[in-house]
Amino acid sequence: MKYFKNITGFKISLFVIMICLLQSCSDFLEQEPGTQTSITEQLKTKQGVLQALNGVYRDVEANVRSGNFAVYADVQGGNLKFTPSQASSSKGQIDIPSGITNLYSFEDQSDVSNFASFYKESYDIINQSNLILEFTDALKDATESEKNQIKAEALTIRAYAHFLISEIYSQNYEYTADASHLGIVYNTLSINEGLRYPARETVATTYTYIVNDIMAAINLYSDTILLNGPAYSYFNKTSAKALLARVYLSKKDWKNAYEMANDVILNSGVGLVNSANYISQWEQPDLPVSEILLEFSIPKSSEGSVSGSLSVPYGYTSKTVYGNYVATQDLLDLYETADIRKQLFLEQPLSTLVNLQLVDLNYYFTKKFQGNPGYVAFRLSEQYLIRAEAAIGLKNPEEAKNDINIIRSRANASLLTDTNNIEEALFLERRKELCFEGHLFFDIARNKKDISRNDGCIAINCGLSYPSLKYVLPIPLYNINLNSNLKQNESY
Repeated sequence: MKYFKNITGFKISLFVIMICLLQSCSDFLEQEPGTQTSITEQLKTKQGVLQALNGVYRDVEANVRSGNFAVYADVQGGNLKFTPSQASSSKGQIDIPSGITNLYSFEDQSDVSNFASFYKESYDIINQSNLILEFTDALKDATESEKNQIKAEALTIRAYAHFLISEIYSQNYEYTADASHLGIVYNTLSINEGLRYPARETVATTYTYIVNDIMAAINLYSDTILLNGPAYSYFNKTSAKALLARVYLSKKDWKNAYEMANDVILNSGVGLVNSANYISQWEQPDLPVSEILLEFSIPKSSEGSVSGSLSVPYGYTSKTVYGNYVATQDLLDLYETADIRKQLFLEQPLSTLVNLQLVDLNYYFTKKFQGNPGYVAFRLSEQYLIRAEAAIGLKNPEEAKNDINIIRSRANASLLTDTNNIEEALFLERRKELCFEGHLFFDIARNKKDISRNDGCIAINCGLSYPSLKYVLPIPLYNINLNSNLKQNESY
């Protein structure tokens, strides 16, 4: 993959800093000590707005990669377990990583939520996007095409951030018959518009806003490249459509999910990686797989250093240097012997404490995220599987079988010969193909399945029966106390 330069922004006036104590503020407004500029000054030129937009992308990358979000769906759903400690005081001992201690047992706490930072940073990203949207039309040194491109990217980022928050903090779309259960606060105004204390929308309204933002963005994209770096690192019309296909899938709008995924498959100009190159492309340094639609590439400082990547949770360097997360046997057992995707697991023996003795046990690290990998937001394989699931919803199981077999054929797995239990075949294909890319837990919730974690589970609770109030996390207490109109999720 390529890298962004790590660009900091500007500080703002004391008044706005005080506002930021109450609501999320914009990271792109921070600069070196001793200098200050106002929001108006920062965003009155195209260069300032583009610097701000680049900063928003940097924050999005950090939010989905550096916290718990990157592992959440796979660890909660049962694709991941933990590696043994290398610390001398706990050599070989396996413990739950401290950052997910509560949520892993489905007992996250509002006052010390394991996702508090993700919630805050998500709304910070939204606020930054809103600021850009509010100032872009007034730019005097940008063409209409450039303005439209800026607004399209900001709208897509705003929709994407809201969608991720909704996935974490709201029950799946069909939890109630009319999606009238609690969604999220959908913020379309920045701190520049003053303090507000909004209530949560329903899930139905939340999704309407998300869809409207993405549709507006799609109509604005001008194919104008404004930011430096590889094009796949920024939202464009194709990746916005890929996001919209995922949103439609989440709300089980089968017709629109099918049409949008089909559009991406037919018109993106991107093709599936072939079988011969599938493993080598995941293993290659500095570039994503060729079927990537959007990767949030990691930033580098001006000196060329990297602050972090997905190799932090997933990487293997040596027997004494490795990440916390490896594949469970629950996942590994799903692959057929000849399935080439089994080659994406790096088997390594690690010293593990068993009956008070250190013994070497084999662990399976993913090859998807070694070195300094970026965050895989969207790739073409997912669109085939979205189209397949939508086809099932539209009562076209044969078409779904064909799409599943495209993915299975590429993997050298046996092909489906009938449509018996096609829904489960599709669910399992998504679990295998998209493992560690942030889908499993949300797939479980969307399909109203129970959670059953077996291999390596050391939580107080290793499973949940659907429906459960614990399929969502608590809104951080700090935000509840700040906004009297913000209702907490039940059971927290």
